[in-house]
Amino acid sequence: MPDLVLRGGWVIDGAGAPPRRADIGVDNGLVVAIGAIDESAGTILDCSNRYLMPGFVDTHSHADAMIFTEETQLALLRQGITTIIAGQDGVSYAPGDGTYAAEYFAAIDGAHPSYRGGGVAALLASYGRAVPINVAYLVPHGTVRHEVMGRANRPPSDAELATMIALVADGMAAGAVGLSTGLDYTPGVYGSTAELIAVCAPVVSCDAVYVTHIRGGYETKAAAGMSEVAAICEGAKVAAHVSHYHGPPDLLVPIVDDMRSSGLSVTFDHYPYRAGCTLLAMQLLPEWLLAFPAAEAARWLADRATKEALLRDWMPGLVDRPYLGPGWQDRLTPGFIPATEFRWAEGMTLAGAAATTGVAPEEFALDLLAATQLAVNAVSPRPPGLTVDDLAALIRHPGHMVGSDGIYLGGHPHPRGWGTFARVLARHVQDRRDLSWPEVAMHLAGRPASRFGLDGRGRLHPGFAADIVVVDPDRVADRASYASPRVPADGIDDVLVNGVPVLRDGLLTGARPGRGLRHRERITR
Repeated sequence: MPDLVLRGGWVIDGAGAPPRRADIGVDNGLVVAIGAIDESAGTILDCSNRYLMPGFVDTHSHADAMIFTEETQLALLRQGITTIIAGQDGVSYAPGDGTYAAEYFAAIDGAHPSYRGGGVAALLASYGRAVPINVAYLVPHGTVRHEVMGRANRPPSDAELATMIALVADGMAAGAVGLSTGLDYTPGVYGSTAELIAVCAPVVSCDAVYVTHIRGGYETKAAAGMSEVAAICEGAKVAAHVSHYHGPPDLLVPIVDDMRSSGLSVTFDHYPYRAGCTLLAMQLLPEWLLAFPAAEAARWLADRATKEALLRDWMPGLVDRPYLGPGWQDRLTPGFIPATEFRWAEGMTLAGAAATTGVAPEEFALDLLAATQLAVNAVSPRPPGLTVDDLAALIRHPGHMVGSDGIYLGGHPHPRGWGTFARVLARHVQDRRDLSWPEVAMHLAGRPASRFGLDGRGRLHPGFAADIVVVDPDRVADRASYASPRVPADGIDDVLVNGVPVLRDGLLTGARPGRGLRHRERITR
């Protein structure tokens, strides 16, 4: 007899079957029955007039460290997210002692509260029974390269490449679900296509996936980066997944379709917003300066001669940089500023903040980066032109999954960390009908679980892990906005992770059944 019965809801199984009215029985962390379950069963959760869906997988998350905070947990669970894929963009804590990621991605991931070394196995263990959400992990290529070569801008020697491959192999053996690259970030940007093909070998041997923030920008600049993805797929014989694939669908969709029709295994994730968020330094500073450790780069910025040279010779050319364009000063909005003397500028445009200090926006930006040792992220609206219909064209694609790219640091972050999945359900399913409910369950759960080797998850089926989301289709909505980004979504009030209620009536229960998930890990009682 099940310990817990979700009674009277409509089951949407994540495999594409039409909704059906049924109870779900849960016992010892697993789904054990779907159908009419005896009234004398254990604890009952009334799900009448609500949908029962498999827990959603956020395929691109930066909650690597922030998942230990209750605010981040609530942000995720109120969207139905029961598993995140961490280790994104080639930068995270393992392998190594975590200091590189804590410095370089200080404004994106922050510092892990307990990991100080021990590799992927130790990092995954840090999440077990410590958080209410499952965490899977990608071996980050930039971190691997930094462990072996530091910030060196050169090809690896044969010995260095062999060490990098061994570190990737160790991470895969410890349970990582793939390899990630961030080819606009230091030092991943220095890796050649040949190097990336070589370090994918352990990924291929595990039948896992290569996940990439492509080189050189997205939007209208995506073609060159996607050409490199194709070369890596062909050279390594590896499956690829493209992070935060964003831009005009008449350009982006044919690229993916051509790759898939040629026999390459390519998928992508996408968030339904027309603005992005990344490191302010990556957007504004020259590559030579980003090659330094953050503290040293900040000293260069504080040097008057260097600052004057940047203002004179570098900053005028930013209008031609990816993600920027003319008028960038009026569009970039810092979301996280750790320096107390500048924290007042969170949520203001660079131009608006600079006006209050009486300096030009370019000078204000350099002063801000110097004061924070580059630890600033900024929301950056993409060039105008994309419409909701354009976003929907990517959402409907058979290679599509949802990744929030959620960043949970700062007083004024991008709202995608609080609203992405609810926005897909409310706008693109319930309102616009871009996807049906059975289809969206595949996009949010079934497909990513399969892609990332999360066996026994992503579907509601006997023997599968009881990661279950209870959705009120008439109430589901994202409430986070650019003006008020830290507002949890509505319409998902009850969530189970590994059979344990972690969200009840919209509130955290305090239970922490989350696990560090391993690739192709067998689900058992």
